[in-house]
Amino acid sequence: MKHEMPILNLPMSTLEFSVVDNVKRVMCLVRKKWIVLTPEEWVRQHFISYLNLELGYPLSLMKVEKQILVNGLKKRFDIVLYNSLGKMKVLVECKAPAISLSPAVFDQAARYNISLKVPILIITNGMNHFCASVDLSKKSHSYLKNIPSYNEVNT
Repeated sequence: MKHEMPILNLPMSTLEFSVVDNVKRVMCLVRKKWIVLTPEEWVRQHFISYLNLELGYPLSLMKVEKQILVNGLKKRFDIVLYNSLGKMKVLVECKAPAISLSPAVFDQAARYNISLKVPILIITNGMNHFCASVDLSKKSHSYLKNIPSYNEVNT
């Protein structure tokens, strides 16, 4: 099926697509249900596939689009990755390919992380990906050259 979405700077993925009532949908690899195919969902599903197939993160240790409270406001994170002990290790904020990854996007992920306290933050628009290690005690971060694999964070 033709999806008319941009080619991303991620490995090709074998996602499932359908059309219901003229609405294109993609099968979420984690939630195991059909999701409306928006540009952001296109990025999210490809990034999930990349994390799973290339970096070894088990799908069973991912949470997608879950509600959290940030400064008393209800927000939704895109992806959180857990280690084998159930501890949150990585927060991923996904944007549509047309959205540039400005400092405001990183700030959004950092605000979510006030509640989550995750040591690794990733922002992606499918074209560019930035990963930072967060020092929660110093309230600082440093950018990493590579996104850590599951084995690297499973400690």
